[in-house]
Amino acid sequence: MEQDKYSAQNIQVLKGLEAVRKRPGMYIGTTGIDGLHHLVFEVVDNSIDEAMQGFCSEILVVLEGNDVVRVLDNGRGIPVDIHPEEKVSALELVMTRLHAGGKFDKKSYKVSGGLHGVGVSVVNALSEWCEAFVYVDGKIYTQRYKAGIPEGPTHETGKTDKRGTEIRFKADVSIFESTTYNFDSLSNRLRELAFLNKHLKITIQDERLSVPKSHEFKFDGGIKSFVEYLNVGKKVLYHEPIVVTGSREDSIQGVIEIECAIQHNDGFNEIMYSFVNDINTREGGTHLVGFKAALTHTLNEFLKKSKQAKKFDENFSGDDVREGLTAVLSVKVPNPQFEGQTKGKLGNSEIRGVIETFISEQLELFFDNHPDIIAIILEKSVLAAKARLAARAARDATRRKNAMDSAGLPGKLADCSDKNPESCELFIVEGDSAGGSAKMGRNRQFQAILSLFGKMLNVEKTRIEKVITNEKLQPIIASIGAGCGDEFDTSKIRYHKIIIMADADVDGSHIRTLLLTFFYRYMTDLIMRGHVYLAMPPLYRIAYEKKTFYAYDDAEKDTVLAASGRDPEKLSVQRYKGLGEMNPDQLWETTMDPARRNITQIHLDDAIEAERIFSTLMGENVAPRREFIEENALLVSNLDV
Repeated sequence: MEQDKYSAQNIQVLKGLEAVRKRPGMYIGTTGIDGLHHLVFEVVDNSIDEAMQGFCSEILVVLEGNDVVRVLDNGRGIPVDIHPEEKVSALELVMTRLHAGGKFDKKSYKVSGGLHGVGVSVVNALSEWCEAFVYVDGKIYTQRYKAGIPEGPTHETGKTDKRGTEIRFKADVSIFESTTYNFDSLSNRLRELAFLNKHLKITIQDERLSVPKSHEFKFDGGIKSFVEYLNVGKKVLYHEPIVVTGSREDSIQGVIEIECAIQHNDGFNEIMYSFVNDINTREGGTHLVGFKAALTHTLNEFLKKSKQAKKFDENFSGDDVREGLTAVLSVKVPNPQFEGQTKGKLGNSEIRGVIETFISEQLELFFDNHPDIIAIILEKSVLAAKARLAARAARDATRRKNAMDSAGLPGKLADCSDKNPESCELFIVEGDSAGGSAKMGRNRQFQAILSLFGKMLNVEKTRIEKVITNEKLQPIIASIGAGCGDEFDTSKIRYHKIIIMADADVDGSHIRTLLLTFFYRYMTDLIMRGHVYLAMPPLYRIAYEKKTFYAYDDAEKDTVLAASGRDPEKLSVQRYKGLGEMNPDQLWETTMDPARRNITQIHLDDAIEAERIFSTLMGENVAPRREFIEENALLVSNLDV
């Protein structure tokens, strides 16, 4: 076919590579770890684009020693013939000119994820060196670059029976804060890409270790497998995900391809991922708005003619029909327009109507043929709607109660005097004894203390109306001051550092996990914006005459003892059983003083894995929890039981 022809004539040049090395943040967002990983994904995106066109079935990513990365695919290979206008090889154009590639020629690529990014040329520009190998027509073609500049022309270097493109590069240490790749972070994104491109095998290998490790991702079920993966550990309400797939013609976009998979579980949380041309649209967009509208409208229409209408005579809200829903929406759009600095939101207005009409038609057809499944979903949605009304009443009651209290703040809170959230810290402390020490030892100007008491609620198993009215959680919600659940407003956060301070034992770990689950489910932006921290209190106090040392684990204690070289009989080693054993001065010195303390910021690097872990550890399904503990037990170096 004519569209299969891929040569230098398909490569269009828009602009050169100027200023990439001077202002890398403009092209990859950051020179931190995210920017470093972005280099890998830009190269992989080229291979994914080949896979989306049906020309590539395998992608290999290898982390070699000395921070070198190699990406190999079995696609058509970047063209190596001479460009008719530029008079250099097409490979050289792709590797050295910004916005040069086949993605602008819709004959070569109908849709592309790579166009969302900045291209392999930026990877080349930000690398100390880069090598490109093209395997085509039984020959190997090679070109090598230094800081984006070719060291010579593209040339033939041998024979091969392989087909595809291989890129090796070493990120420039003078540009990036670190050039050490995170195997797990890369693996998570590659798994996501494998779900979105069924039948595509993606392998990642880490050769930096004495014993190499690898992951192979291949999901023949595509996004259906994705939903099943997300629902591991949950009790699903019907056996298999509902899958709708097809295409629609649009006067502006041309052919839009649509895939959607949904499945409800008995939980209360909504899990939804949307993608455009394999790009994770974390902020949603018009395609997601269309999907949500279709789901709500369709279920309301089925409610009117069902037995459930007698139990609930109002319309469902969107939240009602999405309670306990796991969904993945993937669309392929020829000319996507992304919004926002991170380009994580689709802005094409015409897409909403296309998606809404298509999803509505397909769901109606499915539910007409599966009355048992629609009955289950309607029953779930009615319960959610009633809970929503109960939650509204609970919120109103809570607001009235707070209005009667002039301050609206809980009695357990010892607030700070500074009212600027950016400089204020809230310590959530386990136990009244530790809370008392923390109040006495703190800096009252910018440090607030909230003492916890009694057993925390596991919100994973609870609807929001019980969360709002829970006597253990109400003080936390009131102290932070930004609401809860759908009404959470980050602009109202009273403290920009919220520090969980619990004992270094099993009970303390349980408290931390329960609090993190609460924040993840009902104040997600606290974690997303980096406001949540864990305090790291010491396990040991080592005293010798008038000098004191603190150790935060057994290994550090042994190091301190070995380095001291002092008579052990004159050493005093105290193991703290809890925070309450520390006096105010010790708690300030070890755990609260910004100049000396150790605190860990909670990051949400991978929302998919976070979802699975919280569901596994905090849900009601015992078998996946046991399996998780068995698989990870050996990774825990010091487990208190």
